[in-house]
Amino acid sequence: MCGIIGYLGKKPIVPVLLEGLKRLEYRGYDSAGIVTLSNGKINLVKQAGKISNLESLLAERPINGVAGIAHTRWATHGVPNSTNAHPHTDCGNKFALIHNGIIENFGAIKTDLISKGHEFKTQTDTEALVHLIEEFYKHHMPFEEAVRAALLQVEGTYGIAVVCSDEPDVIIAARKGSPLVVGHGDGENFVASDVSAIIDHTKQVSYLDDDEMAVVRRNGIEVKTISNLPVQKQVEQVAFELGRIEKGGYDHFMLKEIMEQPSTIKDAMRGRLIKDEGIARLGGMHEVMEALLNAKRFLITACGTSWHAALIGEYMLEEFVRVPVEVEYASEFRYRDPVIEENNVVIVISQSGETADTLAALREAKRKGASVIGICNVVGSTIARDVHAGAYLHAGPEIGVASTKAFTSQVTLLALITLFLARHRNMSAAKGAEIVQEMAALPEKVEKILGLREQIKKIAQLYHMSNNFLYLGRGYNFPVALEGALKLKEISYIHAEGYPAAEMKHGPIALIDENMPVVFIATKDSTYEKIVSNIEEVRARRGKVIAIATEGDEEIGKRADHVIYIPQTQQMLQPILTIIPLQLLAYYIAIMRNCDVDQPRNLAKSVTVE
Repeated sequence: MCGIIGYLGKKPIVPVLLEGLKRLEYRGYDSAGIVTLSNGKINLVKQAGKISNLESLLAERPINGVAGIAHTRWATHGVPNSTNAHPHTDCGNKFALIHNGIIENFGAIKTDLISKGHEFKTQTDTEALVHLIEEFYKHHMPFEEAVRAALLQVEGTYGIAVVCSDEPDVIIAARKGSPLVVGHGDGENFVASDVSAIIDHTKQVSYLDDDEMAVVRRNGIEVKTISNLPVQKQVEQVAFELGRIEKGGYDHFMLKEIMEQPSTIKDAMRGRLIKDEGIARLGGMHEVMEALLNAKRFLITACGTSWHAALIGEYMLEEFVRVPVEVEYASEFRYRDPVIEENNVVIVISQSGETADTLAALREAKRKGASVIGICNVVGSTIARDVHAGAYLHAGPEIGVASTKAFTSQVTLLALITLFLARHRNMSAAKGAEIVQEMAALPEKVEKILGLREQIKKIAQLYHMSNNFLYLGRGYNFPVALEGALKLKEISYIHAEGYPAAEMKHGPIALIDENMPVVFIATKDSTYEKIVSNIEEVRARRGKVIAIATEGDEEIGKRADHVIYIPQTQQMLQPILTIIPLQLLAYYIAIMRNCDVDQPRNLAKSVTVE
């Protein structure tokens, strides 16, 4: 959500900043802007829409300089337009600031500053902060102290980078609740909201924590707390290669990431399955091993796609570990004073590791004394650093806004946790070996489903102009119905609903007619006979049935208009297979509707505001 890059160094500055912004496009944005410093002046260019619009404007109005900052904005306060785009400047054009997050008390700050003669140009909360810095600077505070004084008055969340025309060799960055990383180079240094923005130039980074400020100069980076205490930051090596954030010959990142799933599922299991013993190894969980093994109750909290994975985890843990599990939206968990008792374990799930609501839920759970486990994808993310213990997905960067490979990796990791706990409690070695064998076979089975792309594309062609879809599943496949519907609505803008199949009779059946495609997840499992009855109910109302079924199931073929067959697997692992055709169906429908599948409107990859 929003993107930040700043640079001080020897290279031509505008190409560095523009390339960084392009690496951040996946986060979601509606405008972009850039500031450079030269000859004691601030040079500002910003534009609504895509970065290509900003590039065109820069071709007409070229700028250069010795330092600069750039930003992609996802609107919170003020409509998306060129005026509200970042960077924002003060009255005297001495300061320029970019900001991710929300300044909650900006109204009071703005009112006070207007009474002191400040003039505001935008509808944003961010502009209040740059004017506040100006106000302190006017009272003879040094640049760094003026920024610090302003931040001490701010309520809310921020990741900022700010420059001053009086000090062209300094960028000041600060963080509270919104991720920031500083990059270390040779005679050049960087600030970014995401390492992908700077991976072209350096792999040596330090992650800022909340209430920390970095004073970045071309020959060094000094980190302090907002209250001016020195901080020694560890310099870490970025592990992933640039090629992992390129399209690799695919038309879209989303398709690339769907096609990567045989590898990413295998990577999620790598070194964690012990085939001879039928158990799982979870090296990152050692610090909470006793709490895990003795847990009387699990709470899983997440948002969006990660919440759907959590629901599948609930079914797994309750069936095989025999402990009660509750799944909550993190946005609700953080506000409703949840009951957390002794011997409770909280699992937080987030692809980015920066989701604001999930991070707040994590901190609430820790405050109440729970052992907190994290499942996330981004190494060095805030959630990864704040939990007591956890495990990485090892899925590699996920650029497409609509999550695909992270979802199947999350479900895979929840299956590993389930297997680990069940084998330590009550699961036999024979059953454990059976699950391990099936898990090891998943990548090959996913590869087989991906081979059905042309069949799925033909189904998409028939229904891409539909206005509504209904997705139905039972048991483990009910969360898959939710996730399949979410994928379609996210990238195609078609209204889609996921429901438990049995609940169709309690409302959604009223919507079904000859124009309503209904997607059934109808694999051979313990609820198979029931879902066949649900298909008949839809057929009786002339609904169009698209079924995901188990290979060899001829009965479904007699009842459905279209059948996509997938390999057989353990019931607990079915969601990893059944979601694949639904991801592809959503992708092809969106392409046929000429939608931007990688950057769908109004959405952001990492939701770092409430």
